[in-house]
Amino acid sequence: MKQKIKYQILMVIAMVVVATVVPMRATVQASGCPDVRVLFVRGSGGERWVDKNYLEYKSTIEERLKTVSLSYEFIDLEYPAVPVGIDNLLVTLGAYFGRGEAYEFGESVRQGVENLIQLVNTECPNTKYVLGGYSQGAMVISRAIRNLKADKVIYVATFGDPKIYLPEGKGIFPKACRGKGLSDYRMYVPDCHAYKGKLGANQPYAPEGFAGKVGTWCNGRDFFCSSGANMSDHTNYIGKSLYQDAAKVIFSRICQEFGIKARVATSRDTAILIDSTWSMSAMIDMYKVEALRLARETFEAGGRVALYDYRDLLDQYEPVEHCNFETCTLEVFTAAINAIQVDGGGDWEESLLSASFYAMKNLKWTFGATKSIVVLTDAPFLLPDRDGVTLDEVVRLSKEIDPVNFYIITEEGVAPSYEELAGRTDGIVMTNMGELGLLTDYIMNRFDSLPRVEEDESMVEKPSIEVISSELIADGEHEVKFNTDAEKIAVVLNDWIVGVTYEDKVVVSGLDLGMENRLTLIPIRGEMSGDSVEVLISAGVGFGAMSLGVAEDAVGIEAPMFIPKAPNTGRR
Repeated sequence: MKQKIKYQILMVIAMVVVATVVPMRATVQASGCPDVRVLFVRGSGGERWVDKNYLEYKSTIEERLKTVSLSYEFIDLEYPAVPVGIDNLLVTLGAYFGRGEAYEFGESVRQGVENLIQLVNTECPNTKYVLGGYSQGAMVISRAIRNLKADKVIYVATFGDPKIYLPEGKGIFPKACRGKGLSDYRMYVPDCHAYKGKLGANQPYAPEGFAGKVGTWCNGRDFFCSSGANMSDHTNYIGKSLYQDAAKVIFSRICQEFGIKARVATSRDTAILIDSTWSMSAMIDMYKVEALRLARETFEAGGRVALYDYRDLLDQYEPVEHCNFETCTLEVFTAAINAIQVDGGGDWEESLLSASFYAMKNLKWTFGATKSIVVLTDAPFLLPDRDGVTLDEVVRLSKEIDPVNFYIITEEGVAPSYEELAGRTDGIVMTNMGELGLLTDYIMNRFDSLPRVEEDESMVEKPSIEVISSELIADGEHEVKFNTDAEKIAVVLNDWIVGVTYEDKVVVSGLDLGMENRLTLIPIRGEMSGDSVEVLISAGVGFGAMSLGVAEDAVGIEAPMFIPKAPNTGRR
C-alpha cells in the first residue's frame, strides 16, 4: 500500500435544485388524453426539456410515430435530477452546513419515483405509457416499476442503470459468458460479467405484470452498470446509437399494442446460403420460392441481399458468391437463384460453417443494420468443418460484426443440430415447410444487435474485497478496514458516489445516525470492477454491533481520494 496521507473530504449535498416550471410539451396534442405518452426520466444534472439524452430519445421514437395514426405526446418527467460530482462547488461547500443534506441524491430519486407513480397511475386512465430513463432516471424507473399499473405500460427502457440486475453475470465464469440463461430484459449488454449496478440492484428487475415489457441497455464498459470501469461509456449512449436501438423495440411494441401492422424502421443486410447438394433435389424449388420472397421484401424495404450456395469441401466445391450486397438487385438475384443446380454430396454433413464464415468475412456489412444469414438445407453441418472452422469461430465472428443472426430452414429431424448455432446468434430454426412465410415476416420485423452479450471462454479473475473490521473509533467516526487485491476502491454512501481510495481503510464521520446508512465498497483493477461489499451503519448498530455515538455537523470520508467529475452528465 502507498503511504497513507490522512485527510478528510467533507461532502454534503446542500444544493436545492429548483426545477423551472415548463408546460408539458406535446408533439401531437390530442383533445383530452392522447393514445400514447412517451415519458423520459433524465440523468443527474440534466435540464428539463433540453437534456441531450431526452432529445435523442424523443427524436428517435418520434420519427417512427409520425408514420402511424396515433395521438401522442412526449413528457420529460418533472423531478430534481440533482447533479453530482466535484464540478458542483455548492454541493461540496454544503458540507459545512448542517447534517443530513448528504442524502439529497436519494431524495431526488424518491421524488422522481413519487412523481412517476402519480403520473402513470392516476392520469389519463385510457392512455398507454412508454417509459425510458438514463442513469439516475433509470434508477427512478427501476425502483418505481413495482408500484406502477402494468396494464397502463407498453414498455420500459432503462439506459446505464446503476441499479441494474442481471443474475446470469454472477461468478468468475458466469452463465452469460457461455451465452446461457440470459434475462429476457437484457437487450444490449455486451459485458457478460455484468451482474449488479454500482449502486446495488433493484430486484426483481421485471416484477410481476411486466414480463416482456422491460428492456435494459448497458454500454460496453459503463462504470455504473457493467463490470467495467469506464466513465466515458456511461456518457456515450447517444454516440453508440443505443437510443436508436431502443426506438425500434419501442415502436414495434406500440404497433403491437394498437394492432398496427408496421415494419420496424431499420436497414437490413440479409445473406442467403443454399445447400446445393443432390439430396436437396426434392425441396430446393420450394426453398427458392421463399428465398425470392424474402429478397423481394428486403429490397422493397430498402435493404440489401447477398446470395451464396455451398456443398462440401470434400467435393472440391468452395462456397460460390452469386451476388453480394453491392451487386445484388432483384433481377440479378432472381436470375442467380434460378440458375443454382443441385449436385454432389455423398456424405451426410455439409460445409455450412466454412460457407457462413466465408460470407461473413467477405461481405461489407452496414453499421447499425439488422444482419441476417438465412440457411436453406436438409443436412447437419460438419463440426469442425473440413478446413478446421469451428462453431465457436463462427459465433465469435457473428458477434464481432454486431451480430449476424442465423435463421435455419431445415427438416424436423435435422433441426436439433442447428439449435446451438441459432441460439448463440439469437436466431431461430424453422422446420414447418408449410409456414416458411412466417420466417420472412419474423426477419423483416427483427431488431438489430438485440439482445447482445459477448461470450467469453476464459476464466476472468475479477478484483475482490473483504471487510475485516468495522468499528466506532471516536464520537461520530466509523472506521472500515478491508483486504483487497484491487488497485483502488470506489466508495459509495447511500447511493451517492463519494470518490475513490487507494488505501485499505475508510473513515466515515458526521453521519445522520437517525437513519440506516449503507457504505458500499467496489474493487477496481484496470478496466474491470469486482463484486462490491456493503457495510450497514445505523444508530447504535454497525458491523460487529458497535455503538456509533452522536453525529457531527458534517459528513466526511477519510482516506486519499478523488471524486469523479459529474459522471452522469458527460462534463469532464
